[in-house]
Amino acid sequence: MVRTDRITPEMVRVVLGGEDLADLRAVHADSYVKLLFPPAGVVYDEPLDVAAIRESRPRTEWPVLRTYTVRAVDAERGEVTVDFVVHGDEGIAGPWAAAARPGDEVHLMGPGGAYSPDPAAPWHLLVGDASALPAIAASLERVPAGVPAVAVLQVHGPAEHQALPCPGELRVHWLHGDGPDPEGLVALLRSLELPPGAPHAFLHGEADCVRAVRRWARTELGVPRELLSASGYWRRGRTEEGWREEKQDWAASVDSDDAVAAPSPA
Repeated sequence: MVRTDRITPEMVRVVLGGEDLADLRAVHADSYVKLLFPPAGVVYDEPLDVAAIRESRPRTEWPVLRTYTVRAVDAERGEVTVDFVVHGDEGIAGPWAAAARPGDEVHLMGPGGAYSPDPAAPWHLLVGDASALPAIAASLERVPAGVPAVAVLQVHGPAEHQALPCPGELRVHWLHGDGPDPEGLVALLRSLELPPGAPHAFLHGEADCVRAVRRWARTELGVPRELLSASGYWRRGRTEEGWREEKQDWAASVDSDDAVAAPSPA
């Protein structure tokens, strides 16, 4: 780890460096890496081999995986920037980021990813909460010059606002609250005067919010599936491991929404 910066009260930016990162590239706007955290007191042999650890050690000694967006890559310096949402001592990755100091080590795997703003889209819609803010910020930087973009972001309050550079014609709407608010998010979206046509849409964050916004985007805004990137990063009341176990059922419920969707272009 090279350096950290608390960019808002609940967001810590960590810059990672090292020879192993020299070839890492953020091919997609939502490129992500998986960070590996060993349980307290557990030490692994180098180079770290996750498959070998899972074969040779009890589950209690397996590394904990957390998925984070690559906010930026500096190829010349061999640095990778990752933004972490921090809620005090809650969780694993957030407290690690808050306490990290230059020289600390963390293992990562990746990158993965699938979404980048379609340069042919008439406009772009990006909706999410604090967990999706790094991906939305990275995506807005890739919107073509002059193309309309609308970002709707749900955060705790004004202190969590960030500057969002975008070559396009960007409008940002912030929704404040203490937790996920699917109904409020959809109500805000319905109240907006949006550009004509179906956008390329990026809808990520808390699972119930994502499902509600996705249903609105499909049935009311007329967004076809091929112009839609939607995923629940987390779910209220669940650990990441618990959410992984439920995510397949969530995906099936989303598919059932599509079965009754009859979108028509706006």
